[in-house]
Amino acid sequence: MQRIRCAGTLPEITVRRLVRQLGFGSRYRVCNQRLPGRPDLVFPKLRKIIFVHGCFWHSHFGCNLAHAPLSRREYWDLKLKRNQQRDKTNLKKLKENGWEVLVLWECQLSDESSVAGRVARFLAGKSERLRPRLKGPSIMA
Repeated sequence: MQRIRCAGTLPEITVRRLVRQLGFGSRYRVCNQRLPGRPDLVFPKLRKIIFVHGCFWHSHFGCNLAHAPLSRREYWDLKLKRNQQRDKTNLKKLKENGWEVLVLWECQLSDESSVAGRVARFLAGKSERLRPRLKGPSIMA
């Protein structure tokens, strides 16, 4: 398990390449350790996060890549259920702190044009937190 990487995986690199092609290349940070779940791509100014989940490790429901191993069944069932619960908890914490989150699955990356469209819509959407805040007394009052 030590050889399993949390950053720099092929699915993550694919999404980073798509983000660069969309023109958001210099606006994100990779694998931010300070946020719950260590998100794969963090766009601090936009308050948006993209997770790139591996279908096996995060138990993508209904996906052929998410089959559980036949050996040590109890161990793997428990481990994968804990991963799912941790993902739910982390998403909840991030949303409570004002982050918008997009989860991309490893199996979805085979259709790059569809993923590029989803990412473009997600990143181009206006966030409520980006509204300008007036400092000092309001002129309109």
